Amino acid sequence: MKNFLTLAAFICAFSATISRGEDEEVSVKIVPNISFLGEDRKEKMDLYLPEDIVPGESRPAILVVHGGGWHGGGKAAAREKNIGSNLAKAGFICASIDYVLAEKKTLFTDNLKQVWPKNLQDCMNGVRFLRANAEEYQINPKRIGAVGGSAGGHLVAMLGAIGDSKSLAADSPYPGVSSKIQAVIPLYGVHDLIAYAEKKELIDQLSLKDKELCRKASPITYLSKDDPPFLIIHGTADPLVPVQQSELLHEAAGNSGVESTLHIIRGAKHSFHLEPKQEDLRPMVIEFFNRHLKPNS
Repeated sequence: MKNFLTLAAFICAFSATISRGEDEEVSVKIVPNISFLGEDRKEKMDLYLPEDIVPGESRPAILVVHGGGWHGGGKAAAREKNIGSNLAKAGFICASIDYVLAEKKTLFTDNLKQVWPKNLQDCMNGVRFLRANAEEYQINPKRIGAVGGSAGGHLVAMLGAIGDSKSLAADSPYPGVSSKIQAVIPLYGVHDLIAYAEKKELIDQLSLKDKELCRKASPITYLSKDDPPFLIIHGTADPLVPVQQSELLHEAAGNSGVESTLHIIRGAKHSFHLEPKQEDLRPMVIEFFNRHLKPNS
């Protein structure tokens, strides 16, 4: 599906000037509220475009997926702006998306089953939109990554693990377009939902159907040796998602032959962006995406 930027979209777009080194500045243009799921869907995409891109050049793209327990959050929250702006500054075309959300319930499974797998399919269609519109936005369709925190961390880990799975894919609105990504960074996500329920002492409250949902919605269920490289990041002081969840994903990736790096931040809590007070993550994150998404790095 072709999605041409209108003059109105450019008028609505705004630029943030971000320093690159001491002598050079690069501007990032944010083009808001693109209909990547079709005009009938309220969920939209914000594009972060590096303004130093020249005609005829193509850049890698990165999908940014927000958190919020599968029931909250949004594409333009502070964390997502931080990630999108910093990565666009580093030369990537970034797309921060909304996806279908649940009505908030007490049990995490009651939130998830309202929207699964539609929320994942929305993320898959975010990747497909970038490929389908690669020429228009000067994207290299062979080099697309993903990053997300919390629920977004879970969803991008799923993107990495499932590839082009036909069992979870949605045919519309980009039939035949791949949703496979080439690099992924999950931040403090839930990756083994059965272990998460056990850790939270919720497992006995779950029905057999809910436990099967947990299995099907766990990235560790789908990992295989052809998956993209993972950089998994988590804080030791996370009160919502135990650091064990990232450790389990890293271990499962290694056992499946997937390249995986686990980075633990001592004292970091939940919902940090690329600049938590404990450590500046930008050099690590940018180096990871450079290495896997930029052919000449």
